[in-house]
Amino acid sequence: MRKAVNIYQAKSQLSDMVSRAADGEEFVIAKSGKPRARLVPLAAPPPRRRPGGGKGKVWVADDFDAPLPADLVAAFEGR
Repeated sequence: MRKAVNIYQAKSQLSDMVSRAADGEEFVIAKSGKPRARLVPLAAPPPRRRPGGGKGKVWVADDFDAPLPADLVAAFEGR
């Protein structure tokens, strides 16, 4: 649920509002009764990648880097 606050209140209580936003609360900051900004919690950072996470999930054929047949090479070269 969003709580609306005026800009003066936001300036005087910014530290408290930031702490509460970090805990999940959202604020709409208004000036002269018109919404101007939103103070929302940041999304959680994505989990860090670990090297080797795909080990055993990927398979590469033994002939992966073998030379291509001559007719296929010719087709790529436009002959």
